[in-house]
Amino acid sequence: MQKHILQNKNRIAFGSGILILLAFFIHLVLKRPDVAELFLIVASIIGILPIAIQAYQALRVKVVSIDVLVTVAVAGAFLIQNYEESAIVTFLFLFGGYLEQRTLTKTRSAIQELVALAPERALLEFADGETEEVDVDDIDIGDILIVKTGDKVPVDGKVLTGEGHVNEASITGEPLPAKKMKGAQVFAGTILENGTLRVEAERIGEDTTFGRIIELVEEAQDSKSEAERFIDSFSKYYTPAVLLISLIVYLFTKNLELAITILVLGCPGALVIGVPVSNVAGIGNGARHGILLKGSEVIHDFSRVDTILFDKTGTLTEGNPSVSDVTLLTEDDALLPALVSVERESSHPLAQAIVRHFPDVKQAPVTDTHVVQGGGVVATVDGRHMAVGNAFLMDSEKVELSSDACDKIHALERKGHSIVLVAIDGTLGAILGIRDAIRPGMKEKLQELKQLGVKHLIMLSGDNQGTVDIVKEELGLTEGYGNLLPEDKAAFTKKLVAEGRMVAFVGDGINDSPSLATAQVGIAMGGGTDVAIETSDVVLMNSDMGRLPHAMGLAKATARNMKQNMVIAIGVVLVLMASLIFSDWMNMSIGMFVHEGSILAVILNGMRLLGYKK
Repeated sequence: MQKHILQNKNRIAFGSGILILLAFFIHLVLKRPDVAELFLIVASIIGILPIAIQAYQALRVKVVSIDVLVTVAVAGAFLIQNYEESAIVTFLFLFGGYLEQRTLTKTRSAIQELVALAPERALLEFADGETEEVDVDDIDIGDILIVKTGDKVPVDGKVLTGEGHVNEASITGEPLPAKKMKGAQVFAGTILENGTLRVEAERIGEDTTFGRIIELVEEAQDSKSEAERFIDSFSKYYTPAVLLISLIVYLFTKNLELAITILVLGCPGALVIGVPVSNVAGIGNGARHGILLKGSEVIHDFSRVDTILFDKTGTLTEGNPSVSDVTLLTEDDALLPALVSVERESSHPLAQAIVRHFPDVKQAPVTDTHVVQGGGVVATVDGRHMAVGNAFLMDSEKVELSSDACDKIHALERKGHSIVLVAIDGTLGAILGIRDAIRPGMKEKLQELKQLGVKHLIMLSGDNQGTVDIVKEELGLTEGYGNLLPEDKAAFTKKLVAEGRMVAFVGDGINDSPSLATAQVGIAMGGGTDVAIETSDVVLMNSDMGRLPHAMGLAKATARNMKQNMVIAIGVVLVLMASLIFSDWMNMSIGMFVHEGSILAVILNGMRLLGYKK
């Protein structure tokens, strides 16, 4: 019976409203106050049922909820035969709950839209070339899938054959379709606008980028900030306090109507709902724009950031460097094949640039590969000892750098090159200069961050200081530090945090993870490594640094919105209480009307964030 009543709470609210309207019509038009009173009694009884059930359920778990206050208030109004008050209060409370439910559903529309985009079926290709439509849950890694025009891509995978344009807005927030051909990566939840693709499944189900986005957004929307935890704790004590104050007022004044009016006016509904609705709406806006904000605690911290630290490669620069200068210091024919073979073993952007620069060099067998963090790679190629990396690696490998080599290195550094040194059997064999273009529009985006209140923009890089200085000057950064190992970046971040700065770190690689975890706000590029994304607090999908000003502006707007809602909620309660004390027009019905209006006001104020644009 209780379940049935609660399931039909909205119908009861509207039925109660109709009875109240009929009561006023009968009283004012038909002049039958006795019949009107009967309608009001019925409206009060059916209206209080779902509220009383919720109050009982709350009391069973030792919680004095808002429903308890309203139930006691309505029972008191019924006792003093103020049926008009009791009927109107129950209707307004139920109708307010209906409006709250409807508007909160809208604020969660971003996650609902994401879930709706999740693919459910896929076209599986068998070894004999036959195809069959199967459930997405039945797909295994390595399966070959056919994606046709208008279909959703069911998995993260690699295009084997075919060509087409894919709408990746659900992943990147980018409205323009991306061209896909053999070897390209595709993501679950995106839509093939034209063409046909054969895709090999590499990630399935919850492990896909799309699945992780949904999981992260759901976790963020369910998380609670310090302010929300305070309000939850405050409500546990505030609500019983209102009940106690009401009882004390009755004992001293013997005025039951005044006591139950205090119960109605003291309901903290707007205070309880105000902060969560801002949080959910802000996270929803971010999800629509390719920005994942992992919870309201992150939003609170991000809104107060005054220092942002940037990794260079793949963050401020495009992360697609190219070899622009090659100086060979030996005639050993084994050098280039050994170099390319070693670099094929690495996914580092500089290593990939070298592989692309020497496409026709034959590959040799590589053994005993050892990555020196912050230095480079040491390996054995056809029995020859290879060391590929920076000056730090050469020093640790006891490779001597001649004065001519040092002059060449310094000249390249002054021109903004990243330096890769190659040693074979303990002798320096080549100096490579590599350049990485700065992301288009980056200087303007950094200026926008300054306008948002960021005082310090600092670059930390493992690259040489000469290159760092050039990038720093070109982008107008506050400071720039080069030749840093991952632990140096983390230590620098920790030092700034200890100084009392609110620090955000932006990076995309495994070596950035310690710094992402150390900063108050870690910001990862969505195209970066899994560990960087998992360690971070904010994710910029599609590695689009252009979204960073929007993300920060949104965090500030959301934090500001939370404060506005708290002021509205507390202000309304204070005004109602003052009106009760210093005026004679305040009563239960007006109080409940204003109370429900304040709940709707904070919800609508929070929903403004869904349309936020910087």
